[in-house]
Amino acid sequence: MAKLSAGRDLGAEVTALFAREPQKSFKAKELARQLGIGKEEYLELRKTLRRLVQEGAILKLRSNRFGSASQSPVVTGILRVNSQGYGFVTRDDGREDIFVSTKQMGSALHRDRVRVRLFASRQGERPEGQVIEIVERGRDRIVGTLRWGRKYSYVVPDDIKIQTDIIIPEPEGSGAEEGQKVVVVIDRWPSPHQNPEGHITHVLGFADDPGVDVLSIIHGFSLASEFPPEVEAEAARLGAAIPSGEHERRLDCRDWPIFTIDPADAKDFDDAVSLRALANGRLELGVHIADVSHYVAPGGAIDAEAEARGTSVYLVDRVIPMLPEHLSNRLCSLVEGEEKLCYSVLMELSPAGALLGYTFRESIIRSRRRLTYEQAQAMIEGSGDDEISLLLRKMWELAALLIRRREARGGIDFESQEVQVILDEQGHPTALKRRERLQSHRLIEEFMLMANETVARHVGVEMAAGLPEAPPFVYRIHEKPEREEVAGLLELLAQFGIVQELPKKITPHYFQRLAAAIRRHPANFVLQDALLRTMMKARYSPENPGHFGLAYSHYTHFTSPIRRYPDLMVHRLLKGYCANRVVEEMEALTGRLAEQCREASENEVRAAEAERASIKLKQIEYMEGHLGSEHDGFISRIVPFGIFITLPEFLVDGLVHISGLEDDYYIYEPSGYRLVGQRGGRVYALGDKVRVRISRVDRNERLIDFVLVSKEHEERPKKMEAGAPFRRPQRGRKKSRG
Repeated sequence: MAKLSAGRDLGAEVTALFAREPQKSFKAKELARQLGIGKEEYLELRKTLRRLVQEGAILKLRSNRFGSASQSPVVTGILRVNSQGYGFVTRDDGREDIFVSTKQMGSALHRDRVRVRLFASRQGERPEGQVIEIVERGRDRIVGTLRWGRKYSYVVPDDIKIQTDIIIPEPEGSGAEEGQKVVVVIDRWPSPHQNPEGHITHVLGFADDPGVDVLSIIHGFSLASEFPPEVEAEAARLGAAIPSGEHERRLDCRDWPIFTIDPADAKDFDDAVSLRALANGRLELGVHIADVSHYVAPGGAIDAEAEARGTSVYLVDRVIPMLPEHLSNRLCSLVEGEEKLCYSVLMELSPAGALLGYTFRESIIRSRRRLTYEQAQAMIEGSGDDEISLLLRKMWELAALLIRRREARGGIDFESQEVQVILDEQGHPTALKRRERLQSHRLIEEFMLMANETVARHVGVEMAAGLPEAPPFVYRIHEKPEREEVAGLLELLAQFGIVQELPKKITPHYFQRLAAAIRRHPANFVLQDALLRTMMKARYSPENPGHFGLAYSHYTHFTSPIRRYPDLMVHRLLKGYCANRVVEEMEALTGRLAEQCREASENEVRAAEAERASIKLKQIEYMEGHLGSEHDGFISRIVPFGIFITLPEFLVDGLVHISGLEDDYYIYEPSGYRLVGQRGGRVYALGDKVRVRISRVDRNERLIDFVLVSKEHEERPKKMEAGAPFRRPQRGRKKSRG
């Protein structure tokens, strides 16, 4: 290799050039000419450029050009990696996501907090950037399968969004066997061009061992399944008896007809409802929420742990609670027949459902009944004349009024297609079905929506009257979707026969119509998901642009403080404002609102991803029992390497790899969402009905593979039925070379 001229520092020369010409960009050969670098030193220049890019001193731009880093803005956010290797950074400032290619990701991983330097872009283009710093790792543990190599061992991560294997220099001390699921921690990562090295901290077992699948989820998402001893000790010191002074100062609702409605398997009950007819002909709707803030003091061990967790996580076979069981299932839970402390919103409504007045009161209640949604539904539909049945039917009449009023404002009613996995005592799935949404679900949803909006409007409107600005608060916000995203959704819907024009102004009413059209479509399971992905994600914020999806100008989360930390924050703030607490006390509660809202939003996303992953695991396990069987489905996604088929019968999807389409050579046409055969002209397009055979189910890799049997129930050529099982290519994964 040629050496540089004596005393020559290429790094300093390159950075000096960009300091003189910060607005220009150069290719490597152009830089060589500018700096007078000959052929013998060109290789060293290329190495220097790679080093400067990794250090963030310069930028690598489009078309293999290099530019100054000093003039480019830098933003911070969370990296979300696509399964194909590229990613998007969700910015802390809430502005448009930043695209990051695989090459510009460096050693950043899915869910890392990163600093990104933005590239110059034309107006209207999606911003792109390069990761220049990892501010905080999104996980401290990675779950994968241990493999023995020729020279060393390595772990293949379960999460395909982690695109590199992890070298394990000394696996022997862990006691792990080849093929077992393990938990690793990365110790060093010298360069993005090399594999990271780490060590094994936990051996979970083989993938088929009972419970290993869900344990993999828990560790893979860095969920804390146990509480620290100091948290349990602080919880244990909280007595179960209600102090007598609380009876005297609180609104006594113990004789009111109050009850809870929750899922059959619920262990904690944090909301109860009541309805009373007032002498003036109006109705009083009561929403009574467990007074967690009475027990959990700011700054204590329980509070710190709850803030770190952010939310309870509802996995397919267990709950990882935000609060210790002594609080979540005992002290705070609104158990039938027991006296409990609550924070109540009492709303006075006209017979037509208009809100005419409200009060907030710390209260004490005694729930009359613990109802499941199914029991409540039977009472709504039945003719029982007991107190609770009569009350429930009146409540449903009121809820129906509130639903119509909200829909008239443009509130979008999302009929989410949730999968319910039925498990046996050993945790094995025995059935998959759609979770039915009953009137009883909608009743509780509507009452909680009204309470949340009432609390938010009180602080953001009533308390703000006459002030320069509204008092600091935690809002649940949902911004209007980007016009380009809506246009993309309409292109997708058109492939399924739902044709809509892009309006001049995007409003909740417009999305309301889209949701209604999707709800009537046979492919609603897939299209509903596409609709939700198009809309901006709801999040917590001290700023209030409103909630687009619900068509509310003010909205918050108040009704679930047992399982959501922002609700606990809202209780504390509302109590402080209502009691006119001194400025110093309120500053202690509001000083970190922006940071706390950001962390709570991130924890919410992590919990949702973990919940979906646990359901997917059990879906795949269930489908193992259907290997070789044939089913009807439709094409729900098309990618360059194949077509994804959704089976409505099971609400699962799988891949027909392009190598299995043996009757022709197919070209992917992204603009038309289709694959086109080059000789025969056969087309596979979104929404096409197909019949498939399940050819492979791999719980370890979490995938299902199909073989096409027919399209639109017309028999396919026999040779297409003979497709052998295949291993799905790991797109972009940096393989270890053991």
